[in-house]
Amino acid sequence: MEPDELLEGLTEPQREAVVHGDGPLLVLAGPGSGKTRVITHRAAYLARTITHARHILAITFTNKAAREMAERMERLDVGPGLTCSTFHSFCARSLRMYGDRAGIKPNFSIFDEADQQQAMKAAIRQAELSEENFTPARMLHKISRLKNAMILAEDFAQQAQGWEDRAVARIYLAYQQVLKAQNALDFDDLLVEMALLLGRDPELRDHLNDRYRYVLVDEYQDTNHAQYLIARGLALNHENLCVTGDPDQSIYAWRGANLQNILQFEEDFPKAKVIRLEENFRSTPQILDAADAVIKHNRKRKRKALFTCNPAGPPVRVARCEDQHAESAFVAREIKKHVNAGGRYDDVAIFYRTNALSRNIEAALRNATIPYQIARGVAFFQRTEVKDVLAYLKVVANPLDTVSLERIINTPARKIGKTSVERLFACARQRGRPPQALLERPEDIPDIPKAAVKGMKSLMSLLAGIAEAAEHGAVRDAVEYVVMNSGLLSHHHDSADSSAVENMNELISAAAQYDRQHPDGDGSLTDWLTQVALVSDVDAIDPEVGAVTLMTLHAAKGLEFNHVFMVGLEDGLLPHQRSREENGDIEEERRLCFVGMTRARRALTMTYAKWRESRGISQRTTGSQFLHELPREGIEQITVHDEEEEWRYDREVDEAPLDDAYEWREGQMVRHPDYGTGQIQALEWTGRGTRARVRFKAIGDMTIYLQYSNLEPLEFEEMD
Repeated sequence: MEPDELLEGLTEPQREAVVHGDGPLLVLAGPGSGKTRVITHRAAYLARTITHARHILAITFTNKAAREMAERMERLDVGPGLTCSTFHSFCARSLRMYGDRAGIKPNFSIFDEADQQQAMKAAIRQAELSEENFTPARMLHKISRLKNAMILAEDFAQQAQGWEDRAVARIYLAYQQVLKAQNALDFDDLLVEMALLLGRDPELRDHLNDRYRYVLVDEYQDTNHAQYLIARGLALNHENLCVTGDPDQSIYAWRGANLQNILQFEEDFPKAKVIRLEENFRSTPQILDAADAVIKHNRKRKRKALFTCNPAGPPVRVARCEDQHAESAFVAREIKKHVNAGGRYDDVAIFYRTNALSRNIEAALRNATIPYQIARGVAFFQRTEVKDVLAYLKVVANPLDTVSLERIINTPARKIGKTSVERLFACARQRGRPPQALLERPEDIPDIPKAAVKGMKSLMSLLAGIAEAAEHGAVRDAVEYVVMNSGLLSHHHDSADSSAVENMNELISAAAQYDRQHPDGDGSLTDWLTQVALVSDVDAIDPEVGAVTLMTLHAAKGLEFNHVFMVGLEDGLLPHQRSREENGDIEEERRLCFVGMTRARRALTMTYAKWRESRGISQRTTGSQFLHELPREGIEQITVHDEEEEWRYDREVDEAPLDDAYEWREGQMVRHPDYGTGQIQALEWTGRGTRARVRFKAIGDMTIYLQYSNLEPLEFEEMD
């Protein structure tokens, strides 16, 4: 394909981004604006005009996006050598090649969430603190946020103020020691260690700058500080850094994403060219107008004038349901209608803010015999039998991986009891050697019973067989060797869980697929384990499965469906209650709503319940404030009572709010959970809902929106 052919069919802003040569480039890409097309065509154009494919690095966030990008570039015949990867995969591969420069052995393990939990428990014990006061999950979250901000354990220990921070610092230091002793990195370490390496090793940085002369980073609004430093470090010499993203779609602050990275790109690179992709090719005008009306309420954003030339579609529907059961039944009925009219199940997706909301939806879909899939790709690799097989392989790949060794040393049972395991690990600590090294002569370990000695020798023989299979055969051979020779197969044949054997066979199939992707023998067990460790929820989605897709709004990023249902649009759910607490971010919740809305191509339905059960108690709810930010035009309201629909069209300006629980009136006595009792002085209906001026006894007059205020009417109480 000639360079000019790569420009055919592109809009003028897309063409401008594709042909941009040297120098920094910021592409502000609205939803559905063809940014993936821009990235892939830009890579192909660069490879045909001013550089070679091997000098181009394209980085994105999910395996799915990276695969799609790589497939498109292959169809464009970019040429061999181009690197297309996620941040984590790129860092893992680079650290296996260059990590020895930072004291990292190339066969390091990547600890998943379960492994991190075990390592954290060991760290808390080592720090002589209590798991009850410092739960592993909470400590992992705090330490992850510190790592994403590039605050190392030693630095945090020096700056820690107060007893709790000093305790967290002790745990952080101990956790890193546990990881180092096992030659292991967690997900955050992959980024941190790569960022540190680029900052501390000018020779390596120059080498990588020369290798990757053009760096393209997708979804730049989701980068954390470590990823920001990696991108800057890779482009430090040539500044040929092209980033694409949309501040309006930044939804990962909870895992360290820094919106300022994209908002301040022009300050970091004063010579940067900025191109806006504002035409949406995905959604109908009704969907785009509704989403744009909501996101315009945010202040931390960059201006974009979104538009589409797509034909008009049906109105965006807002369904008010009596309770969560009516909501779920309504969604199931609407899907059935869609299919009965000639549609497909895989046209449809259901989004929710939290996983807990899926339970009623799943029940309704099962009752209606509607096939569905849930985007939980990590779940397969967290199954007990799958983690057992992987643990054997991880011990072979990294003999220092004590977490994995502890998992499989007596799984299945080989008469190595808990006491024997404790004595093995205690002896290893005393002698300053890894536990696996002592297994070579278990009879030398004090007070180990003969049966346990025999079991340990059997385990070492098994590990040697796995190592030989991994060294001389394909990855599939090593996985199959574990399944067939470890005893796991017969163990699960005898168990009540018939799916366990199927899951192990599926793992063998996954390894075989990896081998097919590396026909030249350039694959390895370590590389396959890296890929497995970096699987994300979205990777489980199969567009050909013929089923409705259920997922959280966070997981929906980067996807699109013909018909989208967004359920649970209630205050406290979306926006989430945490956004109203100290340091909460209502704007990120609005961005999350915007992302969900703009996944829809042809039809969007947003639902909320008047009553929703929480902890076994049915509670009155109020509709999300984002519903009141929708435009007047192009919106259709539906009220669902006792699973029957009542239709109303085109909300009028003077219509009552969607979710007013009471007939509010001037003079109404009210109570607020924070401000106490008061009296409504004035009422006004606005585009956002009913606005009231309330005179509280404690604080005086305050203007609030009744829909979001948690006010209660007090018919018989009077002000002093």
